[in-house]
Amino acid sequence: MGFVLAAAATIPKSSSITIGSHVTTLRHKIGKFQKENCVMISSNPNLKNLCTVSRRGFTYQEYKRNYVVHAASDQSFEYEHQAQDLKSNSSSLKDALSILYHFSRPYAAFGLAMMSTSMSLLAVEKLSDLSLTFFTGWLQIMVATICKHIFNGGLNQLSDVEIDKINKPYLPLPSGKLSYTNGVFIVASSLILGLWFAWMIGSWPLFWTLSGSYVFSAAYSVDVPFLRWKKSPLLTAMNYVLDMAIIMPLGYFLHMQTHVLKRPTTFPRQLIFCTTIISIFAIVIALFKDIPDMEGDGKFGIRSLSLRLGQKRVFWICISLLQMVYGGTILAGLTSTFLWSRISISMGHAILASVLWYRAKSVDLTNNDAIQSFYMFIWKLLSAECFLMPLFR
Repeated sequence: MGFVLAAAATIPKSSSITIGSHVTTLRHKIGKFQKENCVMISSNPNLKNLCTVSRRGFTYQEYKRNYVVHAASDQSFEYEHQAQDLKSNSSSLKDALSILYHFSRPYAAFGLAMMSTSMSLLAVEKLSDLSLTFFTGWLQIMVATICKHIFNGGLNQLSDVEIDKINKPYLPLPSGKLSYTNGVFIVASSLILGLWFAWMIGSWPLFWTLSGSYVFSAAYSVDVPFLRWKKSPLLTAMNYVLDMAIIMPLGYFLHMQTHVLKRPTTFPRQLIFCTTIISIFAIVIALFKDIPDMEGDGKFGIRSLSLRLGQKRVFWICISLLQMVYGGTILAGLTSTFLWSRISISMGHAILASVLWYRAKSVDLTNNDAIQSFYMFIWKLLSAECFLMPLFR
């Protein structure tokens, strides 16, 4: 009994010595690990304070609390900074596109695009012509139309900055949203891109159409001797008719007929009919556009027909010309050999004539905003006309 008790009494002492030695060894290893890693930790500013923690006992919880939190805060700051940069870049791009949109005068661009489409469809003789080749040719015309329109409208705005400060102060150039240098760059780029594109695809009708349009645009806008045709009502109307009603329709039609569809040059009856209609519209647009600009034109010596005859008289001259177009178109439609063409042309133009007359009677000629709105309505009428013209057969 005494032997057993003595043996039992000796066991705890031996265990405590063994356990104690293991604990001492473990502490020594932990301390060594802390010293080896302290240099690495101190090299990171987020972990410097862990060196002091390591002397008290380096634990995973303390490491996570000190390092992960700092790293997460740095990452969130970086992501926030990147998001702000992306937002700023997106806003700048949006503003630039908005300036270019208003600089290109989109209401006129849409009307010209519709007219170009109408001229393309006139070259179609059968349904099989509406192929991938046709749509490729149509896209080529759209590119040329956009380049032509930006050049023509932009050059006019560059030449009329001081006038537009009175007549149209909201435009990008007079308002200061677009610098004069950037305006010159946009116009020059449109000129070069349009001619290069027509030459690259090998379409001479398209190339000469753009070249002629650029020349007439310069004659209309540039203030040098023998040019600046906008000072004369007669030269202004002639410029619009030659460019908008002859050069463009014939050039686009010949592009589709000879370059795209590979047919010999012809001038069908419907082409002559359409160019006549567009000619009257071109005269109306040339006369009407000066009605809301009388103040600025008068100060800079541009003697428009509105200044010579008065707003009201020029307004009703324009309405009469359009009504004359619609009356002649209805009669021409009745001569068509196709029933569907007679119905669509006659009924369509009768509706347009009624809408024009109703709208004209409600225009307040003392309000420039109302006159400008009606001017845009005329461009809409031209777009509607472009829907009907290909139906004349």
